[in-house]
Amino acid sequence: MQLPDYQGHGIVNLMASLQAGLGGAEHRYAPLALVTPEQVRNHRQVLLLVIDGLGLNYLRAHPEAACLNEHLLGGITSVFPPTTAAAIPTFLTGEAPQQHGLSGWHIYFRELASILAVLPGRARYGGRGFSESGIDARRLLAPRPFSERISVDSYTLSPAFIADSDFNRAYLGNARSVAFGGLNGLMQHCAELLRTPGSKYLYAYWPELDSLGHRFGMCSEQARAHLLELDQAFEQLLDAIRGTDTLVIACADHGQIDPLEDHRIDLGSHPVLDDCLVLPLCGETRSVYCYLRPGHEQEFDDYLRSELAEVVDCFPSWMLIESAWFGHGLPHPQLLNRIGDRVLVMKEDYVLKDWLPQEKRYELAGTHGGLSEEELWVPLIVVEG
Repeated sequence: MQLPDYQGHGIVNLMASLQAGLGGAEHRYAPLALVTPEQVRNHRQVLLLVIDGLGLNYLRAHPEAACLNEHLLGGITSVFPPTTAAAIPTFLTGEAPQQHGLSGWHIYFRELASILAVLPGRARYGGRGFSESGIDARRLLAPRPFSERISVDSYTLSPAFIADSDFNRAYLGNARSVAFGGLNGLMQHCAELLRTPGSKYLYAYWPELDSLGHRFGMCSEQARAHLLELDQAFEQLLDAIRGTDTLVIACADHGQIDPLEDHRIDLGSHPVLDDCLVLPLCGETRSVYCYLRPGHEQEFDDYLRSELAEVVDCFPSWMLIESAWFGHGLPHPQLLNRIGDRVLVMKEDYVLKDWLPQEKRYELAGTHGGLSEEELWVPLIVVEG
């Protein structure tokens, strides 16, 4: 089992290099070995393009994406769990989950006595987002945005449908928000900003590859065709900003896998496990946080050993914090509360899912959040222009 590398080869280390190179204070994590702070300082401006769902192995398996592969410097690891809801806050704050405290798609917030899908800010049982529910996302999540850790002008470029979300606003800091529509709109805004004078940092987020992977699978022609579209757009962007003294970094939050149909486990098929739980499952379908009924811990562990040992590894949740799965250093004060009593890490391509009574049942063709190489390792694409 591979774990994230927080010592110099992970996305948090990339952010450490960027923070130091863009005039920020010394970071608690080591700078990235492949992109040093000195390299960042040698350029007038930086663009960090995060392509949601682009795994290192997936890119290497498609050499026809010629421009992205040509500038592929190597691979780095995501965070644990390797999923958007844990990794994107690392890009937006510069901190690992150990510090920013967001541990997966569904998180139990003890402060609210509720399980939330944290990115849209909705309770799992349904309802509205943070602000519509009367929740101050900034106060609840209490981030220190990356834009406030550096000394140059900062821009956050997001798709129009999420640019003004409660989550995005909470993590914006003093960056200027730029909403765009479509891939061409993203690249056009990047080119226009990078052709203006002055030092600056651009963070740009593109979600479509991940969405297609979830819908059709990463092995689908739809995902492959979009990768080639991305490759062409990236090449055109490089042409448009040539001579602007820009350090361009393209990276990802995680990769994806396509689970086999018979590797999708429904918790309802295991009533003994279900009866041991005091809350619905949290986290991800590949890294699952379980909150146990008092007195049922042994029954839960015994059932996993006897019935599901071939498909899942079970860990006491506190052990993962002590073993630096989420990062190192002092943990977020709510982190342990947000990862339950047990963490189930699914083996191979297995997933574990439960359903609330009112939830519409669906299956994602592609998924992520586990510790396979395909999910954990992301590409580091670097162009100095």
